[in-house]
Formats: sequence, C-alpha cells, structure tokens
Amino acid sequence: MLKQEKINIEDTNMALFGSPIEKEIKKLAAQGEPAWKTAGKAPGIDVWRIEKFQVKAWPKDHYGKFYDGDSYIVLRTYKKEDALAWDVHFWLGEHTTLDEAGTAAYKTVELDDFLNGTPVQYREVQGFESEKFLALFPKIEILKGGIDSGFKHVTAAEYKPRLLHIKGTVKNVVVREVPIAHTSLNRGDSFILDLGLKVYQFNGQKSGIAEKSKATQLARALDDERGSKVEILVLAETDADDDAQHFWSHFGGKAAIKESEGDDHQASKVEKKMFRVHHEANKTDFTEVKYHKSSLASDDVFVCDSIHTIFIWCGKGANPTERKEGFTFAQSYLNKKNKEEGRPATLPIVRVMEGGENEEFLANFH
Repeated sequence: MLKQEKINIEDTNMALFGSPIEKEIKKLAAQGEPAWKTAGKAPGIDVWRIEKFQVKAWPKDHYGKFYDGDSYIVLRTYKKEDALAWDVHFWLGEHTTLDEAGTAAYKTVELDDFLNGTPVQYREVQGFESEKFLALFPKIEILKGGIDSGFKHVTAAEYKPRLLHIKGTVKNVVVREVPIAHTSLNRGDSFILDLGLKVYQFNGQKSGIAEKSKATQLARALDDERGSKVEILVLAETDADDDAQHFWSHFGGKAAIKESEGDDHQASKVEKKMFRVHHEANKTDFTEVKYHKSSLASDDVFVCDSIHTIFIWCGKGANPTERKEGFTFAQSYLNKKNKEEGRPATLPIVRVMEGGENEEFLANFH
C-alpha cells in the first residue's frame, strides 16, 4: 500500500465546515499564513511545496515538475461570470511522508478558508491524478527524490542514469521517472534514457505522435539546461546498430517488452452510484439514492461515485455534521470498494459546493 493511502484524510478535513464563528476564526488564522498573501488574487496558477511543515512557494520555472517524495498544493484561479473562482489541489507523491501529506491536507483547508470556502477541492495521488489536474500544465514531470534532492548542478562524471516514461495525448502528457528495467518499457509509449551527456529517445512501435513529440522536446530541453553539448539519439524498437546495443546494455541486453498499457477494463463494469448523507437525532445515515441531478437536495450532503472520481456535493443548507462527515463517508466508501472490488484506493476525491459546481461535476449527469 502506498504511504499516502494510510493517511487519515477524513480527520485532516474535519475542520472544513462549522459554525459561522468557527469559519471566521479559521479565516483569520489563514490570513496569518504568509504563503496566502497574494493567493487567488488574479487568474493563473500558483504552486507550493510542503517543506518541514511550512508552505514554500515553488519556483515558477519548475511548474509541472514534482518529486515523488514530496507533497504540493496547487491553486488555479480563473474567471467565472466576471468573478474569480478557484480550484485547489493537494498532490501527494508516492513516497511523501505522513507528516507532509497531513500538512498539505490541513493547509489546503486553510487556503479554502482564506478564499471564503468557495474553491473546488481535489485530493490528487501520484499516478491517479484527475484530468483537471493534468490539464493545468503542458507537461508534468515526476522525478524521484524529495526536498533534499534540490536542484543541484550535476556534472557528467557524477550523473546517475535515469529512465523517463512519456505517456499521454496532445492535451496532456505526463513524464514519470521509472526504474531502468525491461518491465518499465512498453510498445505504446516513448521513453528517454538520460545518461547525462548522452540521451536516448526510445519510441515504442505503437507510440503516438504526441508522445514522440513531447519526448523530443524533453530531450532538447535537457540539452539546453546541461550547459554542455548533449548527444541525442532517437531509437526504434527494431534498431540493432551500435547505438541500440549501447542503449540495451543498460537493461542487461535486449529482451521482449510488453504491449501498450491499456485502459482499466474493470472500470467499464462499475456503475455510477449516489449516496445521501443525512444527520438527524444524533445519527448520520448514508443512504443510496438514484444517480440523477434531481436527487440533489440543498439540506443534505451527497457522495457521488462517477466511476473515475468520487464527488462530495455540499448543499447550502446542510448542517455542520453532514458537511464534516461527507468526506469521512466518501473515504470509507472508497476503502470498502477497494477491498471488495479492487477499485483504486487512490481515486481523486473532489468536494464541490452547491452553486459552485464545475463542468466536470455537472457533466456526469448528462
């Protein structure tokens, strides 16, 4: 199980809602966070990394680059009917610590309070990011390491080889660092074997135009940032010259690789479901209702399983207990489906407020 799956996400989100006085206290506390001073003031993207329980601004020239040992907060500010609106994502790397992930979740709630509780919130887990998150950056690069990795200049003599996996479409391409092994390769994607001053671009037989193009761009970017001339070699799976042999030598020799990684066929067997969270007489019920927009009622909270995303819809008249327990029920429901049906425990969980629904949520009822 990934480390971030052990995080008690629902506990870190218990402070999402409460009485007006509690909300005002939390907003005042949020205003004391230096990182939020200019957050959400104008359309654009802001990124912060959690560093030793602190929220630190991420360099703009590294937007789209994440380390799998860290946790990040990403804020998108945009115009909606002549007013500002926000999406806030907290991204958890596969090897982030519990402390960092918990801080990211807590600080996301704090940022939400700072913006008057109106943003749409997303929990993002490495490898299972929402389409909304992937669309924020032209390219996403996920590297091994964490805070201590920094951005150190590395000479050719001390450079450690790495393999980058390039996968996606024209709109969204994700670059992930993977182990240098035959099992990491497949015929449907492109890869870069980065050896410092020599870079191999390996294109699988079924790799797409977007993946090949992004791999080429990345190889050129590596050349630009090294400060020394980098030799770039483009290989196909069928090549057998000396360059190809040198490439395969890093994998222990050439061997058969798997076909394209297809979609999750299990998702086609899953049905959309909706549940009503209702609290009355010191008891909270979690009851299934018809999956239809007309089932939503302002005086309750609803958990909507749209197959690839779990939405929490909070009605304007829902009481504080319902608002608090919506996330708890969503997380418990997902954990149950993971054990019983093998559903990914890392599915995005998204909270939306009545009146602030985004297109992604509304599209699930079309």
